[in-house]
Amino acid sequence: MRVLELHAAGDLRLSTRPSPTLDPEQVLVQVAWAGICGSDTSYWKSGRSGSAVQEHPFVLGHELSGTVIAVGESVSTVSVGTAVTVHPASTIGPLPDRLAGRSNLHPQLSYLGSAAVSPHRDGAFAEELAVHASQIRLIPAGLSKRRAALAEPLAVALHAVARAGDITGQSVLVSGCGPVGALTILALRAAGAARITAIDPAASARERALKVGADEVLNVGQPVPSEYPVAFEASGAGASLAHLIRTVAVGGTIVQVGNLPLDPISMPLSSLVSRELDLRGSFRFHDEMDRALAVLAETPAADELITHAFGLDEVSTAFGVATNGEASCKVLLEFDGS
Repeated sequence: MRVLELHAAGDLRLSTRPSPTLDPEQVLVQVAWAGICGSDTSYWKSGRSGSAVQEHPFVLGHELSGTVIAVGESVSTVSVGTAVTVHPASTIGPLPDRLAGRSNLHPQLSYLGSAAVSPHRDGAFAEELAVHASQIRLIPAGLSKRRAALAEPLAVALHAVARAGDITGQSVLVSGCGPVGALTILALRAAGAARITAIDPAASARERALKVGADEVLNVGQPVPSEYPVAFEASGAGASLAHLIRTVAVGGTIVQVGNLPLDPISMPLSSLVSRELDLRGSFRFHDEMDRALAVLAETPAADELITHAFGLDEVSTAFGVATNGEASCKVLLEFDGS
């Protein structure tokens, strides 16, 4: 089978490997579509993503959809021919009691396409992928595998929305309308937000935000027209978070869903105290993938977020486009065209 191996920063190679051999509790998935995430482009550009640093070649990718083509002898929960996606996380050992319901914070967790563990965990940029049966999620009837490839990043957005508490009937501000921000808007609409205002410097991103559920959009620097009790920072820019700390309503909540840089950033933290704000981090997701698939099945507008799709022979172009936030939103790699 063909795989995309990252050997070092800027060195992404299309290679051939033997098809995986299944353990009794594993499932073999023929990958149809796989999305390029910001962590993938970060590894590609710098050999690291956050605190995870590449030490040896590995296969990127954790956003996928496909078809089951084989199951281990102990698997009875899914059959060959089923359209599926995959929860990218797997854990070893029990979850501490204090983290009940927060498996995304498990102390011994590995993620598809991640260098956070050694040896690194190979990911979804491969024609075939073997995973434990517990990681399989069924794609609902009527949902295309192409749109279903958005399930993992939408689960991230749904988790961020849940971190804010009940937002039914609330006015919400979203700063950053790239893939994470746009999916957060979609998740907020599904969760019952009354009014969603989005901020982004790119006109194309603002247009997509309106298509997936924002009520109004603002350019960076435009005055925010009213107070918002809840805000989401989705760009990962320190200046954006600082703006929200000054802008969100007194006693409000800010959820940080965009990945902030490792280097120190300047923040008006005195306002966090004097305005009694809640600043909450949001990391990946817990069990929101089934909900993500249901929302995608009900939301044809999610297709607006898929701006490009490339074959495996166009990988360099695909990654270049994926790093251009003004030209693209979600970029997919097409493996079998289904």
